[in-house]
Amino acid sequence: MSNTRNTQESQGSQKPQDSQSSSKSNDKQNDKQTAQKRPSPMDVLRQARGQLAELTGMEAESVSSFEQTDEGWALEVEVLELERVPDTMSLMASYQVELDAEGQLTGYRRVRRYERGRSDARRPGGR
Repeated sequence: MSNTRNTQESQGSQKPQDSQSSSKSNDKQNDKQTAQKRPSPMDVLRQARGQLAELTGMEAESVSSFEQTDEGWALEVEVLELERVPDTMSLMASYQVELDAEGQLTGYRRVRRYERGRSDARRPGGR
């Protein structure tokens, strides 16, 4: 009879451990599923360029800045706004683009417009 009781007690003590290990495995599965839902940085770049082109009607030429934020992603995208001859006189623009964590565009704005052949003006005290 004492053997039966010890067996039941030991089985009872194993149940919490089993639930802890299954909860850990569930956490790992959820982390993997979240990671699978989260797009890669290259996917985010492609989506941002495509979505901006669809909204503005202008193709992105390059991405000059790209970073992950608490809300998702922030990019600065260079766009050809007006093609001219010679090409160095074409008008370019920098757009600040914001995306959510899944890579969906949540907002954009033009922050700068410039001729392709011109560099940024020197800042006071800069080289």
